Amino acid sequence: MAYLKRLGIDTYMLLLIATVATGLILPVQGIAATGLSQVTFWAVVLLFFLYGAKLDSAAVRAGLLNLRLQGLTFGATFGLFPLLGLALAFVFGGLLGPELTFGLIFLAVLPSTVQSSIAFTGMAGGNVPAAICAASLSNLIGVVLTPALVALLLHQGGGAISGAAIVKIAVQILLPFLAGQLLRPLLGGFVQRHKAATLFVDRGAILLIVYSAFSAGTVSGLWSAIPVPSLILLYVIVALLLGVAMVIVTRVGRVCGLPEADRAVLLFCGSTKSLASGLPIATALVPAATLGATVLPLILYHLTQLLVCALIAQRKSQLLIIAASQAAGQVPPHPARPTP
Repeated sequence: MAYLKRLGIDTYMLLLIATVATGLILPVQGIAATGLSQVTFWAVVLLFFLYGAKLDSAAVRAGLLNLRLQGLTFGATFGLFPLLGLALAFVFGGLLGPELTFGLIFLAVLPSTVQSSIAFTGMAGGNVPAAICAASLSNLIGVVLTPALVALLLHQGGGAISGAAIVKIAVQILLPFLAGQLLRPLLGGFVQRHKAATLFVDRGAILLIVYSAFSAGTVSGLWSAIPVPSLILLYVIVALLLGVAMVIVTRVGRVCGLPEADRAVLLFCGSTKSLASGLPIATALVPAATLGATVLPLILYHLTQLLVCALIAQRKSQLLIIAASQAAGQVPPHPARPTP
């Protein structure tokens, strides 16, 4: 397990993979599926309530002062990614099929992660307050902007988002978050002292949604209609999307002259996509029968970004340790050469 953690693979990732497999092999059906749907709904409500209670508005205001960094991060999340997603969908859409293509575009318009991007930024010696601001604002805006972008794309394709979906997003996501913010003066300290419990709710809600989505896909026969070559191609495309985005944001950070600490924020907040926000939004927008195909690109991307970001953050952390040791005179800047 220690070796897997060094590679960025933790217990949560293994549970996520196992949940996908369980949904494929042992799907929930009938009354049990209805009950699971209700449990999942209220788990998501609790999840966003806790998000609201945890969000430190003071940290967000402090991070907003760095307008250039926040603007670049926002532009990467909601400008660069949709363009890359549309380009990849245009090139590979005929091979992927409509459901997976829609999932790819849905992935591209999602906000960035919160917990992992902040953790990776801190591990890499980055500007953590700015990362908190960037990730939090991305998710706040994404709750409204992501459905709007999806609606725009659906309208162009002859579809539309139903009024029921908009109401569900408001009731399940927006209202609980606002309630959490309003009650933060009373509950903020309690939530901070019980981080393990909030993490359990966070990851538990994600696993419930994943199991429900893949179960519904199995019951409807969705997976039998998607050929294996399409799934392999999808992963290649998802990995390509992550790689291209990381290269672009890294070069933009250097060209714009951002300090190293801010470039870490741009990399980890500007190239990641939120599973915690994406899954609830998808459940409100997409029919249960095709939900699995919609969230599959997101799940693949999420697993890949965790692996890649963990490796990058660990490498940057090691370089910081070496640099600090060299500055203290404990490690020679170059390997010692043997005397002849």
